[in-house]
Amino acid sequence: MSPRGRPRAFDREHALTQAMLVFWERGYDGASLAELTEAMGIKPPSLYAAFGDKETLFREAIEHYQSVYGQYTMRALTEESTARAAVEAMLRDNARAYVEPGHPKGCMVVLAATNCTQANASVWEFLAASRDNVRRQLRERLRRGVEDGDLAATVDTDALSALYATVFYGLTMQARDGVSLDSLMTVIDLALSLWPENGGGAASTVDTVDTAPSAP
Repeated sequence: MSPRGRPRAFDREHALTQAMLVFWERGYDGASLAELTEAMGIKPPSLYAAFGDKETLFREAIEHYQSVYGQYTMRALTEESTARAAVEAMLRDNARAYVEPGHPKGCMVVLAATNCTQANASVWEFLAASRDNVRRQLRERLRRGVEDGDLAATVDTDALSALYATVFYGLTMQARDGVSLDSLMTVIDLALSLWPENGGGAASTVDTVDTAPSAP
C-alpha cells in the first residue's frame, strides 16, 4: 500500500521521459540538476522524493529507454529464423531508430556515459555491463545458428559476433554525427557481405531502407 500523504503534483512517467531525453542528449556527467529539473518540470526536492539521487534517476531512465527503444535488438535475436536474418534485423532496425526524429540521435546506452569522472565510474560500469549483455546474446545467437545448421561448424562465432557488435555500436556514433540513414544502410550492406559464404540457411527476408522497424 502506498504511504499516505500529499499526492505528487506531476506525471512521474512524463518526468522520467524528459529526464531520459536530457541524459540521452547531454550524457550523465553533462546533465546538470538544473537542466534535469527544468525539463522534468519539478523542483529538486520533488526529484529526490520521487527518484532518489541523480544516479538512481539515471538508471531508471536507462530502463525506461530500453523498454521503449531497446526492444529491436532482443526482438531480432529471438524472433528471426536464421542467424543472418537476426543480425541483419538487429542492425537495420536499430539504424532506423537511431536517426528517427523526436529524440536525440544514436543509442543512449552507448552515448550517455562515454566519458565519466572517477566519481561516476559506477555509471560507466553499469552501461558497460548492459552493452556486454548484448554482445553475449549476439554470441549465443550465432552459436545457435551453428546448432541449427545455418552457420557452418567451422565458423568462429566469437570473432563473427565481435565483428557485428563493433558495427552495431559504430552505427550509433555515425548517427550522432549526422550520417544519413542511406549511408548507415550502405555500411550494413558491406558488413553483411562479410557473412560466411557457406553459412547455409535461407536468404534474409529483412526489408530494405524504406520499411519501418517493427514495434518494440
